[in-house]
Amino acid sequence: MLADLLPILRLRLRTERLELRLLADYGELEALARLAADGVHDPGFMPFSNPWTVGEPEAIRRGVAIWYHRAIGRWDPEDWAIPFVVFCDGEVIGTQVVAGKRFALAREVDSGSWLGLAHQGKGLGTEMRAAVLHLAFEGLGAQTARSGSYVGNDPSERVSKRLGYRPDGEEFHVVQDQRRHLRRWRVGREDWEAHRRHDVAVEGLDADVLDMLGLGDELGPEEKEEES
Repeated sequence: MLADLLPILRLRLRTERLELRLLADYGELEALARLAADGVHDPGFMPFSNPWTVGEPEAIRRGVAIWYHRAIGRWDPEDWAIPFVVFCDGEVIGTQVVAGKRFALAREVDSGSWLGLAHQGKGLGTEMRAAVLHLAFEGLGAQTARSGSYVGNDPSERVSKRLGYRPDGEEFHVVQDQRRHLRRWRVGREDWEAHRRHDVAVEGLDADVLDMLGLGDELGPEEKEEES
């Protein structure tokens, strides 16, 4: 089975309404690509540093497919990004990425996400980020998590505040030949614990997955239960 070669495929996160996992087949990838091409934000506001949502639908769909394959194909235990796809009632609704560089030492993750327009405004953005924060803090032993949002991206900023993030400075980027103001956010373990809003179940976090994340000398929750 492919999961024997890529154990990260076994990892699942479940919340009250959502399942986060990697894709099982190309049909699901096609569904994700179509969702992105149908729109993920107001055309008048670009929330991403890389304006990948601009262009003809076919180009956007192809870009999503290439992005997903690249995220898996360039896997590095010292610089990883898990491109979770988010499902609600079996339907693809968006993506939630969690990433770590030299995580075994830094104990810090970054995150990024998008939702199809039809699924926004229902609290799902908070729920899916809460899922990867649980994985990071409870499952992997993170100490901090970072995020960022451009000024004007109020939904993303609200998610960060709900989940306990604090302001962490600012940056200025050039996006589509315009100067953009990015607010940085960071949440530590104590603030995360104080703002936990959703029950999250982690499945498949075994020694092989930890090895892919650069944590080969550590045990996940499932192994700890077996040894106790």
